[in-house]
Amino acid sequence: MLPAGDDLRIKMNTEELACRIKACRICRDNPSGGSEKRLPHEPRPVATLSSSAKILIAGQAPGLRVHESGLPFNDRSGDRLRDWLGVDRDAFYDPDRFAILPMGFCFPGYNDKGHDLPPRKECAPAWRMEAMSAMPQLRLVIAIGQYAQKWHLGAGCEKTLTETVRQWRRFYFTNQERRVLPLPHPSWRNTAWLKKHPWFEDEVLPVLKTAVRELAD
Repeated sequence: MLPAGDDLRIKMNTEELACRIKACRICRDNPSGGSEKRLPHEPRPVATLSSSAKILIAGQAPGLRVHESGLPFNDRSGDRLRDWLGVDRDAFYDPDRFAILPMGFCFPGYNDKGHDLPPRKECAPAWRMEAMSAMPQLRLVIAIGQYAQKWHLGAGCEKTLTETVRQWRRFYFTNQERRVLPLPHPSWRNTAWLKKHPWFEDEVLPVLKTAVRELAD
């Protein structure tokens, strides 16, 4: 447990940082790659910083439904993720239990096939290190998808997401101070992946649920 003075400092830092992130317009006003790469719609950064949560959900980027509501994982992917975690919506959206920090804070738009684009390149360099430093109390990072895994695991990532998730024990048990647990994205498009790799539900999800009970109750 952190001293009371440190708790207050962390709370003030996260509140101030959350306000700055909410006001961010880098992808519209100063986009990476020049004006032709400008976000095609008004930015709406979606992130939940916390001075007390011990679990961070590190996702990819908001989808359109999340962009419209301003509520992270407010979609079918979120329903599946909450099932994986073993929590209901009230617990999931309690900032004392979970911080939520995607790699890209704003909905990036669609590609020509109608699929979500990757997280914007501006977000992580501008904000992620500061945001992680502002939450020293975190004890578990749930790294969802390749973009979050590459940032939080660095060179430790395998060549594919499947192999990175398969090596979850190596990441989870290495750092006792702040563990990282890599997961696939809970999108319903990944249902075939889950059926093909039953070890994920058999081996990883029980460990995830146990960690959530220990750290978020």
